[in-house]
Formats: sequence, structure tokens, C-alpha cells
Amino acid sequence: MTTNEPTVPPVAEVAGLLLAAGGGRRLGGRPKALLTYRGRPLVEHAARVLREGGCARVHVVLGAGADTVREVASLPGCVLVDNPAWEEGMGSSLRAGLASLAGTGAGAALVTLVDQPGIGPAAVARVRAAGTSPHALAAAVYGGERGHPVLFGADRWADIAASAVGDRGARAYLAAHAGELTAVECGDVAEAYDIDTEADLTRLE
Repeated sequence: MTTNEPTVPPVAEVAGLLLAAGGGRRLGGRPKALLTYRGRPLVEHAARVLREGGCARVHVVLGAGADTVREVASLPGCVLVDNPAWEEGMGSSLRAGLASLAGTGAGAALVTLVDQPGIGPAAVARVRAAGTSPHALAAAVYGGERGHPVLFGADRWADIAASAVGDRGARAYLAAHAGELTAVECGDVAEAYDIDTEADLTRLE
């Protein structure tokens, strides 16, 4: 089903989970978290988007350039999670992030990527509102295509982590559970482009 403005109150806490460990291989090895956006590290913008979208708790998974991110980025109140296996791909960061949320009392995790600055608080708030139970499964869609943010109820974390391998992240899990997914249209409030190549850097200007 597709919805624009979910009206059911969300679970008590939807934690924001920002995956920011990528090494920027196609960007000459520049960690994506440290790319400059509006004069500051991109990771700051991405974490702020989660907070402004309603996530009181924000966990940030770091990998490439983690020590430098800690030194130069201002991430007040965020829990910084190290992923020493970041070179294995996004799946390892998703596993590390979900593991860091265990025992926090969060009923769901709302996952975003550091290299998508076109996705702002409005899209986060819409998908967050779909977190109505620990079994919730929701994702933003753009013109019929699934994208981020993605929301995972806590009851699903173990199975998602078990299937998150390589650079596929949760794609295999989402494909297997497509019939349970709440699709949240966000194309009117966000743009789901990635900063992957040198040409994409113009979007940060």
C-alpha cells in the first residue's frame, strides 16, 4: 500500500540510524562523511536531518576516516559506532548499526545514507510516522522506486542483520518481504540522488 501522510501515531521511539562509513572509492578514496556540504562535513547535515525529522536518538556508523570524522565533525548527542569491517560494504554497517541499538528501548530504526543530501527532514518525518509497531516495515518511494529512508521495526532487526551482506544492505530482506512493506511517497518533498562520482560533487555546491 502507498500513503502520503500516515495518521497512526508512531511507536514510542524511532531511532535514527545514519550509515556514514563509505570510503568514496569512486571519489578517489575520499570518505563520504567528510565531503564538504554548505561549509561543513556532510555527516553533520545528514545527522541533523534525522533529528529535525523527529529522531531523538541518532546513531552514526563510521568507517573510512572515522578518526578524522570524530575530530572535525560536530555531532552533539549522537552515538558514534565504529565499523571496522566497513570495506565489506553497506551490509556490515547496517549490522553494526542495528547491533548498537539493541537494548536501547527503540521500537524501530529509521535508516538513512550519508551521501543523499537531497533527502531532508520532511521525508524522514513521513517514513518515521509509519513506525507504528515493532514489526513495522516501511520505505520512501520516489516515482514508484523504493529508496531511503527505510524503517525497520525492532522485531525484524535480527533477520535483517542476518541477510545484510556485501553492498546489498537490506535489499534481499526487503525483496523477500515486499508484501509487508508500507510504501511512503516522498517524491514531492525529496530527491533521492547519491553522491557517488566526481560529477555528483556539483550537487554539493
